[in-house]
Amino acid sequence: MNTTQPKPLPTYDHRPGTGPTLVFLHYWGGSARTWDLVVDRLPGRDVLTVDFRGWSRSKGLPGPYTLGQLADDTLSVLAEAGVTDHVLVGHSMGGKVAQLVAATRPAGLRGIVLVGSGPAKPSAQVTPEFQEALSHAYDSDDSVAGARDHILTATRLPSSIKARVAVDSRAGADAARTEWPLHGIAEDITRRTGMVSVPALVVAGENDQVEPAEVLRANLLPYLSQAEFTVIPTTGHLIPLEAPADLVDAITAFAPAA
Repeated sequence: MNTTQPKPLPTYDHRPGTGPTLVFLHYWGGSARTWDLVVDRLPGRDVLTVDFRGWSRSKGLPGPYTLGQLADDTLSVLAEAGVTDHVLVGHSMGGKVAQLVAATRPAGLRGIVLVGSGPAKPSAQVTPEFQEALSHAYDSDDSVAGARDHILTATRLPSSIKARVAVDSRAGADAARTEWPLHGIAEDITRRTGMVSVPALVVAGENDQVEPAEVLRANLLPYLSQAEFTVIPTTGHLIPLEAPADLVDAITAFAPAA
């Protein structure tokens, strides 16, 4: 007899409204509330936000914290929430998870929006030395502040949002905080991304140092069969926090309410 127990699901928030449901997947160091400024600009829309396994309210869930596990979790959350008509919106690490979810061709998936996404083919800058250094970005309050203010953003965030980023970055389980920089960021998923059969919108930040527009053009777009590409002016990597209104405009143009 198989006595293996299913893993408990990550915590998520589902606000009912007009579909298709927008399913928001956060970046490495983020949480469901990373999307608050975006969700607040979508009144009446059906939205679902997730705290990935190992992060924020899901910090206590057991690993593994691999991209594959996060993709499986996302599919399980969609099933539990009864979401059958949806668009995935993934930011950075969440964008790479969205590619893996979409590659399974789940019923009811209309499209994917990849925001400053981890590309299907890892960037040339992802060397073992880079990965090791990145794995320590969230080690302390000072290192988080340095990453937030000098790498992740290209615009000035309000103090309340800066504080939220600081808290969320430190609110991950140790193994979750190192999984992305040491493994997930270097994972080549080009074969899986090539299996995505729905339309995609790739959103880049003009001044994104983490996933620059030229990297997304070279290492992501070629592996998507139906892709649009847009660049949001002035913003850095934290597009949902730096340019939420522009991002909402891009999302709703791509995936209007029914």
